[in-house]
Amino acid sequence: MEKSIAEGLTQTKPETAQVLEELVREGARKMLQAALEAEVAEHCAKYQHLRDAHDHQEVVRNGCEPERTILTGAGAILIRRPRVDDRVLASRGEERFSSRILPKFMRRAASLDSLIPVLYLKGISSDDFPTALEAILGPDAKGLSATTVVRLKEVWEKEYGEWTKRDLSAKHYVYMWADGV
Repeated sequence: MEKSIAEGLTQTKPETAQVLEELVREGARKMLQAALEAEVAEHCAKYQHLRDAHDHQEVVRNGCEPERTILTGAGAILIRRPRVDDRVLASRGEERFSSRILPKFMRRAASLDSLIPVLYLKGISSDDFPTALEAILGPDAKGLSATTVVRLKEVWEKEYGEWTKRDLSAKHYVYMWADGV
């Protein structure tokens, strides 16, 4: 008798699942690294016409920033953001390079920012967040301490307060009321 795919997946050995998770993380890291490299190459190509007195390009790739951990749905990923030397753009009044893919201070994926409120609303206490996230994202899931959750909760409360005080006078809503008695 053949096993279903779901049965096969639920009976996967722990070491097999660990290898699969590592493959997913490594694939995600490589894709993110390649996207960052392509973004930098595109920026440098856009300004390749800018040359100094010695005919050297003034906007060039300039190594990498120190390696840092990005927390994603696949787990923690180590990334080295490429750097760009484009100081000449600032002197010309143009905007310098800033990654749209991985902003300078980003430490976790946006999908995790939507996971945190769901866990909070489901009753996970602030102190239990590190344990819950470790169970979901793996043992390398760091960076979401109870203090971080409390800070996020304060932001949500402020946003909710602003939302409840928004002006609805220019809005028109159609509604239907039905009595089931």
